[in-house]
Amino acid sequence: MSLLLTAHGTRRPSGVAMVADLATRVSGLLDRTVQVAFVDVLGPTPSEVLSCLSARDDCDPAIVVPAFLSRGYHVRADLPAQIAASGHRDVRVTAALGPSPEITRILGQNLAASGWRPGDSVLLAAAGTSDMLARSDLHGAAASLSTLIGSRVDLCFAATGSPTVSEAVAAARVRRARRVVIVSYLLADGLFQQRLYDSGADLVTSPLGTDPGMARLIANRFRSALIPPVVLYSRTA
Repeated sequence: MSLLLTAHGTRRPSGVAMVADLATRVSGLLDRTVQVAFVDVLGPTPSEVLSCLSARDDCDPAIVVPAFLSRGYHVRADLPAQIAASGHRDVRVTAALGPSPEITRILGQNLAASGWRPGDSVLLAAAGTSDMLARSDLHGAAASLSTLIGSRVDLCFAATGSPTVSEAVAAARVRRARRVVIVSYLLADGLFQQRLYDSGADLVTSPLGTDPGMARLIANRFRSALIPPVVLYSRTA
């Protein structure tokens, strides 16, 4: 069985290295190699990796885990199209990583580690999307974090969507928040994470991929897909 972790991609070397390190940690948890592919910005693409696997005489089934935090375009359209184009005939694709209770816990831990205190204004910063299903997922993630910490969490965007991170920070200042804390809802370092640092917030958490819990979550996605489905048969008279 071939295992493939698929992420968005970034031109920032530190972000690429972060995804590679995440795959290495998952490989260690599973005691088997996890390859990496990127759906945008750089390669190899999922289509390229799966095509190489398909060309082998001993081609194994493949499991793809989309390292995305919502069910947007890349998960629902781009990735399936790339898999179809690869020619690989036996590919299992798991659900996206988020939103999920595991990620909500990691967000809460990152928030606490950042120095957040009750009374601070908290913003959950995502990359952004025009996809309505993905936006619903992101609002759900903000609501789950709000429930966890017992105070309001507002959603903002580093790229596509309104309010932008800078607009949300400015609005929080108008509300006379004591401090503004941004919780990163990004997987890895890159241009979008830098926009969080440049927003004027008092505290910014690290990308999610740096947390050991993310490796465990991804490993569990692979483990679940490795278990063949149970088919129940019933006899009728």
